[in-house]
Amino acid sequence: MRILHTSDWHVGKVLKGRNRHEEHIRVLAQVVEIARAERPDLVIIAGDLYDTAAPTADATRVVTRALSALRKTGARVVAIGGNHDNGAALDALRPWADAAGIELRGSVLANPEDLLITGQTEEGERWQLVALPFLSQRYAIRAAEMYELTAAEASQTYADHLGRLIAKLSERFSDPGVINLLTAHLTIFGATTGGGEREAHTVMGYAVPATVFPQNTHYVALGHLHRSQQVIAPCPTRYSGSPLAIDFGEEENVSSVAIVEVGVDRAARVRDVPISSAIALRTVRGTLEQLATVNLPDAWLRVLVREKPRVGLREDVQELLPNALEVRIDPEMMPDRTGERMAQRAGRSPRELFGDYLDSKDNAEDGVRELFDELYDEVSTNK
Repeated sequence: MRILHTSDWHVGKVLKGRNRHEEHIRVLAQVVEIARAERPDLVIIAGDLYDTAAPTADATRVVTRALSALRKTGARVVAIGGNHDNGAALDALRPWADAAGIELRGSVLANPEDLLITGQTEEGERWQLVALPFLSQRYAIRAAEMYELTAAEASQTYADHLGRLIAKLSERFSDPGVINLLTAHLTIFGATTGGGEREAHTVMGYAVPATVFPQNTHYVALGHLHRSQQVIAPCPTRYSGSPLAIDFGEEENVSSVAIVEVGVDRAARVRDVPISSAIALRTVRGTLEQLATVNLPDAWLRVLVREKPRVGLREDVQELLPNALEVRIDPEMMPDRTGERMAQRAGRSPRELFGDYLDSKDNAEDGVRELFDELYDEVSTNK
């Protein structure tokens, strides 16, 4: 069977104040064209359809139209929720998705059978797919308890919970003559981040070993890390990466979707098909004289200026480079004040440091300081 694997669309993403709505339309139109040309039996979108848990009407329209267009190619379509998505809101769309022939799984619900999707290709190949949406640490224990874990098991780490959940969901992978597939939105130890992921959900507390995947899985389609890459694992495991660079930290990534060919007795073969519809992101640095020679009219630019800070410098740069979305002084031009900052923080309480941070950000919103005090007192008293 043939699979088109994509993930991390992040529709609705705003880059340094610049709306990327038209870019997303072009990128997803190209993904659909690839599906028409490749004629996959199954399309997997491994999470983060949206960039925010509260997508705009325009973003919702782009995603639902893309999913519908992929389904019209004749492929089965499965999409799961990622850490940027609102899982409950995606689940609320399931009546529409079911009517459109799209398998949408926003969150882990009480019924494990709901996360096991089965099908058969036109050639008669049977397949089954475990579709595991993103699980936060807070809900991992709760989800694990749904599968009758002991109290001791429920006190283990996030990685342990994910491993047990996957083992439970993949129990039927022992069925003979069936292609076993798994899709999830998570971080694997040793994998390389793309540069624009949400840091809080990629740090070690959220990483799991690749050994959580059963050896008899024919292909694991991952989402969450934005760089396409193969992962060393007991079975073929891959991140498809994002089909467009989400932020300037990803400007060196090669955006693509993965085309996978796999059979019951045939190892998964993967090839990446590049996506070229998005505007390129580029970082340039130099003096004003050097920047005047830059010729990148078709790219969004991050500009690191090698000049002393002064009033009007940003405007001068943007006059030279109208497509500069971010302009700042090159860090190499700034003095190292690490020791000075550490001295300023020494001996000060968390409340004082947080207050200084709010003052530096001109944050005068009512209740923020009081909320911090309440949370700090709660944490301090529970040590």
